[in-house]
Amino acid sequence: MIQNEARDVLNTLLVDLFNDILKIEASVLKEGEFNDLSVTEMHIIEAIGLDREMTMTEVARDLEITVGTLTTAINRLIKKEYVERRRIEEDRRVVLVNLTSKGEEVYKVHQVFHEEMICAMLSNFSDEEEQVLSKSLEKLNTFFEEK
Repeated sequence: MIQNEARDVLNTLLVDLFNDILKIEASVLKEGEFNDLSVTEMHIIEAIGLDREMTMTEVARDLEITVGTLTTAINRLIKKEYVERRRIEEDRRVVLVNLTSKGEEVYKVHQVFHEEMICAMLSNFSDEEEQVLSKSLEKLNTFFEEK
C-alpha cells in the first residue's frame, strides 16, 4: 500500500513539474521582449543552437517530430526573423537552418532563464541533496530516453 502511495506521489510530482516548467516558460516568454514566440518555437530555436547550421532532418530528429511539422514551425520562425533557411547547392533536397542574430539573442536570453531557474532551485539544497538529485535525474532521463 505504501509503495503504491509513493508511486502516486511520484507520478503527481513528475506531471506537476513538467506542467509547471512549461507554464513558467510560457509566462516568461509572454512577459518578455520575445513575446511573439511560443514555447514550442523556443524549443526549436534551442534545438538549432548557436553558431551552426543544421539540416531540417537533424532538427526534426532531435525534437522527435516530423519534418512536415517542423517545416510549418520554421516558416513561422522565418517570418518572425528568428531563423534562416537555405538549400545546399550540391543537393537541393537538403535544407539547412540556422539562427539569425535575433534568434541568437533569444537563445541566449532563454539560456539565462534556465541558469537562473537551476540556481534558484539548488539554493535550497545541500551539496549531498544536489548530488542525489543529479544522480536521480540522470537515471530518470536514461529511462525516458530508452522509451
